[in-house]
Amino acid sequence: MISLAHFLVVGAILFAISVVGIWLNRRNVIVILMAIELMLLAVNTNFVAFSHYLGDPGGQVFVFFVLTVAAAEAAIGLAILVNLFRRLDTVNVEDLDQLKG
Repeated sequence: MISLAHFLVVGAILFAISVVGIWLNRRNVIVILMAIELMLLAVNTNFVAFSHYLGDPGGQVFVFFVLTVAAAEAAIGLAILVNLFRRLDTVNVEDLDQLKG
């Protein structure tokens, strides 16, 4: 049977992969956005696991709020990425300061 510890280990592995992804690749905006989404997925996994094992649906309700923030973050990040690529033909983070008006 799968216990709470199994879900927490999966969440910790996902979170660690996302932190390593951000730390190793600080240049590409797409990879940074994917790593942030993976980080939010790890948090959601822990929320659902604790909610299930404690018998409290509050964690599962909170996941919807986290998903809403993740969707807004993805939309705004994609808009910044499209603007960066249109103006500079690159997706490097170092070039973001050239978008100043």
